[in-house]
Amino acid sequence: MSEEREGVAMYWQPSCVFCINLRLSLLFTGLRYTRRNIWRDKAAAAFVRSVADGNETVPTVTVAGHAMVNPSKRKLLDAARTHRTCWRPDLAREDTGPLRSIGLRVRPVV
Repeated sequence: MSEEREGVAMYWQPSCVFCINLRLSLLFTGLRYTRRNIWRDKAAAAFVRSVADGNETVPTVTVAGHAMVNPSKRKLLDAARTHRTCWRPDLAREDTGPLRSIGLRVRPVV
């Protein structure tokens, strides 16, 4: 599991509202991460239990090997900046077609 050491990995499970909210909040930030479904990947589930006091609490995110259980968007982006990992602010988009069409503007987090 090299992404735990080098980049950002999000451990999630289907129908988890907290996972969906975190993924949506990261959509336009330029953060690159891999997703690991703990219902399909037993090793991922075991890793989550090892860092979440034996529970399968998701989202659990690793940034350069440092695990965070149910982190906020701000905490996750701060960790990515600190570790200079997989975050490309130049990829953050200010506006997107579908959101702009309903009158919403999305600005990158700086």
